[in-house]
Amino acid sequence: MLYTICIALILIASVLVILAVLVQNPKSGMAANFGASNQVMGVRETSDFLEKFTWTMAIAIVVLSLVATLAMDKGRVAESNSEISKDAKALQERVLETEAPATMPQAEIPAQAPAETPAEQPAE
Repeated sequence: MLYTICIALILIASVLVILAVLVQNPKSGMAANFGASNQVMGVRETSDFLEKFTWTMAIAIVVLSLVATLAMDKGRVAESNSEISKDAKALQERVLETEAPATMPQAEIPAQAPAETPAEQPAE
């Protein structure tokens, strides 16, 4: 039950973060040049609130994720892990049965002609 509540709260917080980020004014780029008049009109306080709200929601998502992980039913997790393990083993066996042995193409190496030794020069 706690797990389901945490997941629902995570979804709500995620949607709120998305909306808060979309509402915020860009602080750099071409749009920042046109935003100087907005700060004079009192939008600065709104942007501070939106920034704090975004950070609060991000921290809430992290904390709720940890709580949801701790609240998970251990029996279901173990059952799910064993099913995943069985499926992985079955897939490995199927791949090994159908896969032909991989052979590397062999390239012919040309025979090297014996290196000609230069005639010894008499010492002068």
